[in-house]
Amino acid sequence: MKWLAGENFDNDILRGVLRRSSGFDVLRVQDLPAIYRKGDPEMLLWATANGRILLTHDLSTMIPALRIQLERAAVCTPIVLVPDSLPIALVIEEILLLDGCSLDSDWAAGVVYLPL
Repeated sequence: MKWLAGENFDNDILRGVLRRSSGFDVLRVQDLPAIYRKGDPEMLLWATANGRILLTHDLSTMIPALRIQLERAAVCTPIVLVPDSLPIALVIEEILLLDGCSLDSDWAAGVVYLPL
């Protein structure tokens, strides 16, 4: 799996995931000038074009952005919505579970809410 961490995604979670799985393939939006400080629709467009699953805490804005992406291109990258109220250790475990155990068909719904 290839991942994209949204602009405000908790870096403590990313560090924890990378400590546990050094091969975890993740990019951060803030490291990508093409989409840094752009809107959610632009981020989803980029993630879709680059085959990356989006990790985000932006529960309220991401579903409308998903709709915009689907109107534009009829396809959208999967989105993992992570409430920032969840314990970091739980989120790390669930992301690693998704990364290591999910099949392409598991992403058909387009949106996954944590906790699983």
